Amino acid sequence: MKTTVEIADSLFTAAKRRAAEDRRPLRAVIEDALRSYLGAATVGVPETPRRIAWVTAAGGVPEGVDVADREALGEWMRGERERSAR
Repeated sequence: MKTTVEIADSLFTAAKRRAAEDRRPLRAVIEDALRSYLGAATVGVPETPRRIAWVTAAGGVPEGVDVADREALGEWMRGERERSAR
């Protein structure tokens, strides 16, 4: 599965260096770290599917907000926070 995560530059550099030293893909290093963190007992155990209780609310994307533009969305969110604090 592909995903995007944000990690500290120093942590990324260290992981990338370890992958190069071990001649392994970065993906393998990250998977090993997650397996270690989650514990060997949870790795390889099929997960029981759970039903999700979705909670919905009326609303939507505010007019003029482009959720695909992270920088603009962040600016809009900071502006809303400032307006609500007044």
